[in-house]
Amino acid sequence: MADRAIEVPGPVRLRAEAAGEAGVAWLNGLGDLVAGLERDWGLAVGSTLHGGTGSYVAQATTREGEPAVLKLGMPGEDVTGEIATLVRAEGRGYVRLLRHDAARAAMLQERLGPSLSSLDLSVEDRMAAICRTLQAAWTTSPQGLDLMTGAEKARWLGDFIGETWEALDRPCSERAVAQGLAYAERRAAAFDPDACVLVHGDAHDHNTLRVPGTELFKFVDPDGLAAEPACDLAVPMREWSAELLAGDPLELGLVRCARLSALTGVEAGAIWEWGVMERLSTGLLATKLAYQPEGREMLAVADAWAFVGPLP
Repeated sequence: MADRAIEVPGPVRLRAEAAGEAGVAWLNGLGDLVAGLERDWGLAVGSTLHGGTGSYVAQATTREGEPAVLKLGMPGEDVTGEIATLVRAEGRGYVRLLRHDAARAAMLQERLGPSLSSLDLSVEDRMAAICRTLQAAWTTSPQGLDLMTGAEKARWLGDFIGETWEALDRPCSERAVAQGLAYAERRAAAFDPDACVLVHGDAHDHNTLRVPGTELFKFVDPDGLAAEPACDLAVPMREWSAELLAGDPLELGLVRCARLSALTGVEAGAIWEWGVMERLSTGLLATKLAYQPEGREMLAVADAWAFVGPLP
């Protein structure tokens, strides 16, 4: 069992190899790791699942015949926040966690259906599905969990935006960056521990999976933060740049912001500010990693969104 071949998706293999000796050792030891978990947890591990980049994921079946998914984080990936989030959520808006072993960066999760990104739905319908799922996820309190806070996240985004913009020779306007840095200070100052919910942190449509036999969805791969709900709505503000660039990006961005506010009851100004930070930081990261045209499109929208004054 231990010497069987393990199919590792190309992006996962490349990321592991980029981690150096520890990553190569992890790849070489996957067979033993999977065999050990099969023995310890009473599993039959099946075919590899594709689509991710940061972990090895495969179909599995428990001893009782329950379909599941085995997820193994690679070296350097801290899974404690993800585990804490899923344990606390108990399946409310998030995939249900069946077993976990932080020392082996291993999680056994319920098996969900296709991702929202794979369904033939409009951007409007995808946003609505994400917002419905977020509202279920936000019912969980982060109190007592050792998670990054919304204030820490805002400060981190501000630092990353400023440093990366300079390092990349300023690939977007100074006005856009100044706006992002100002918003980072404002969201950090607005942090209120009593208003926090358990925030996913990367709630896009690839991380939103259908619950089999229903029209409901659940999230996978949470970052796990203690923050205001608007922090989660930054991600749908960040996504689908091409749709915004097909018209007036500022006007369409404001419409999207208002739509997300109407769907969730979250104040539009906070959504906008988190959205600008997320769009800038992700656009700069994509540019740094040569992910194009995604990086250029994100930053082009950020430039169009850069205006002086409060949210119109």
